Amino acid sequence: MTFTEHCNKIFNQAIRDYHIKDDIETPINNPYDRDSIENRLYLKCWIDTVQWHFEDIIRDPHIDPIDALQLKRRIDRSNQDRTDLVEQIDSYFRQQYSDVNVLPDARINTESPAWAVDRLSILALKIYHMREQAERADATPEHRQKCQGKLNVLLEQQVDLSTAIDQLLEDIAAGRKYMKVYRQMKMYNDPATNPVLYGKK
Repeated sequence: MTFTEHCNKIFNQAIRDYHIKDDIETPINNPYDRDSIENRLYLKCWIDTVQWHFEDIIRDPHIDPIDALQLKRRIDRSNQDRTDLVEQIDSYFRQQYSDVNVLPDARINTESPAWAVDRLSILALKIYHMREQAERADATPEHRQKCQGKLNVLLEQQVDLSTAIDQLLEDIAAGRKYMKVYRQMKMYNDPATNPVLYGKK
């Protein structure tokens, strides 16, 4: 099983587990050992799944403004948790490939492996929800057909992205590419750099 096959299996498990209750207040029940990469992957997709539903709710045109503000705060926290988790996954990759002899002509990739895995998790969610729409009994045939076309594209994209990630990991393992991790520097979350928070006049 390739790394991305393993990822997609865990992502689908997290999405299915969430939709048992389909409630943003459902506490996570991560089945994997705390120190394992599987635990991080499951948690990553769980956070993405809950946030997906946050984003659905906040687009309700009739939402109470106070509820919307509280939800926006939760989305902000969720985004920070997601970013932190991606960095943890990249730390796993750095550990995995710490002994690799990088070739003199090795090249750097446009993104780190974990940020590519982040996109793979979101893609699994898109596929799940687009498949729901393609199979909706209360929708018109035209709607279902349109969504099936989009689903087909998403499934092709999943194959392509999975292949690209596995190839990137093979290149890193062989020393043909090297990874660098740039920690996220979100200034608006930092009281020292957001002028609203530090009281700039």
